Amino acid sequence: MARTAKKDKDVSLETVLWNCRVALRGIGSTEKNRDAVISLVFLKFAGDKFENRYQELKEQYGADKGLFNIMKDKVSSYNSVNVFYLNETSRWSYIVAHAGDNDIAVILDTAMADIERTNPSLKGALSSRDKDGNPVYTFFATLGATTAKLKDLIDNVNKIDEKRFQEEDLIGRVYEYFLQVYAASGTKEDGEFYTPACVVKLIAEMIEPYSGTVYDPCCGSGGMFVQSMKFVDRHKGNRQKISIIGQESNPDTWRLCKMNLAIRGIAHNLGEKNASTFTDDLHKDKKVDYVMANPPFNLKGWRTEDQLTDDPRFKGYGGVMPPVANANYAWVEHIISKLDVTHGIAGFLLANGALNADGDEKTIRSQILEKDRVEAIIVLPRDMFYTTDISVTLWIVNMNKHAGTVNGRQLRDRTNQVLFMDLRTWNQNIEEIVIDKGKKKKKTVLTDGQIAKVKQVYNNWQSADTSLYKDVPEFCQSATLDEIRAKDYSLAPSKYIEFIDHDLDIDYEKEMSRIQSEMKDVLKTEKKSQAMLEEAFRGIGYGID
Repeated sequence: MARTAKKDKDVSLETVLWNCRVALRGIGSTEKNRDAVISLVFLKFAGDKFENRYQELKEQYGADKGLFNIMKDKVSSYNSVNVFYLNETSRWSYIVAHAGDNDIAVILDTAMADIERTNPSLKGALSSRDKDGNPVYTFFATLGATTAKLKDLIDNVNKIDEKRFQEEDLIGRVYEYFLQVYAASGTKEDGEFYTPACVVKLIAEMIEPYSGTVYDPCCGSGGMFVQSMKFVDRHKGNRQKISIIGQESNPDTWRLCKMNLAIRGIAHNLGEKNASTFTDDLHKDKKVDYVMANPPFNLKGWRTEDQLTDDPRFKGYGGVMPPVANANYAWVEHIISKLDVTHGIAGFLLANGALNADGDEKTIRSQILEKDRVEAIIVLPRDMFYTTDISVTLWIVNMNKHAGTVNGRQLRDRTNQVLFMDLRTWNQNIEEIVIDKGKKKKKTVLTDGQIAKVKQVYNNWQSADTSLYKDVPEFCQSATLDEIRAKDYSLAPSKYIEFIDHDLDIDYEKEMSRIQSEMKDVLKTEKKSQAMLEEAFRGIGYGID
């Protein structure tokens, strides 16, 4: 028995997380398994936080038994320090103790219902909705998993222990793992809820959300918000100075986001429900300091032909509407409409097709440029996303490109100028994601050093000290609005960044000598093989001379 315990103790965190993933294999869809695993992880971490707070109260008030009995049952004793209050049957210890019961699915659903009702900030996060919009708590009961399967999952989730795996941010590590692997193993639509962490980190470093309101109109699982808080932490800022608001149309992803933020202790406002940002803007007329977003690429059918034609968000850009068949410029216009007109800044991703789109999209793009909203265009490497291999573009939109002081840096006047960067050659760093037994996905990632380099180039370009920035062939180029007009308002970096014809650097004499030598070796080997083949046929009486 002792040997088994030791063996179990030595299991790595990666193995524990893998075992959680495969516990429900064969039960249902990837999305259902994802939600089941993440829901139990939520219950585990919420339970651990509750127990830790319970012990703190015991140490603080234990000498006065009467006072302790009062304080330990007060919801505010827990909520005041960002801990969810849990009734006895909702606590992780109770769930573990009853993991083998025949009604464990009902126990889990009841716990989810109880936690949501007891903690108003979790409203809607732990339930689905019926056709009338009423909360429904039957997820585990309808999952189709046997008692043995659920017990196996609970037992594995129970091994994710902060005392055992002493990592600085175990909650973040675990959540990021599950969000990543389930996105990697899903379809294009499934993967839209997750943006690779390195890309989100790049956006945060570029727009620098130190204080103010951060908004994401299509927030997915909440990665933009998580990284904005991590940015504040990295730079020794104050989390209390950041306000988080967002919106998400998919009900399951909306709930996933609320859980993700709640368990990390990030206060947020995602509206009372999931809803389309376009047709049901839950933060109407709200102005924000920062926007971080990864809208669905080339979204079709975002409105009907006669919808939103009088919406002020889409006014003022050439008198045309973004086409029904592609929402790219609808996202751009919506994002600009949300930014504070004096200082708002946004970093968001779009498919590269938006850089050169014709027709009404070109008209809108030209007006956005004439109004001087675009500050930087950065093309990312291919194969960074789990559900598409295309290269995408990071847009930086800035409502104030005038000279001034921002975050302690003296900036020059950048009106009617755009910085172009092309990172498509940065494809050397590959990350392997194991999505199933013997099945992996390889994706390009940006290193911290590369992110720092992009930020430095951008900051140098903005700097009042103009000696810091230099155009670099095949990497970065500053362009004026006049130059952009001359290129028919194209925002493709390749139109502006200098390209070097490397063929001119080739020593043809040397290269041809190398090829000649290699061909001699190839022909010699071929003749030898031919001779051996002829000899073999002669040996069996079938000469081919």
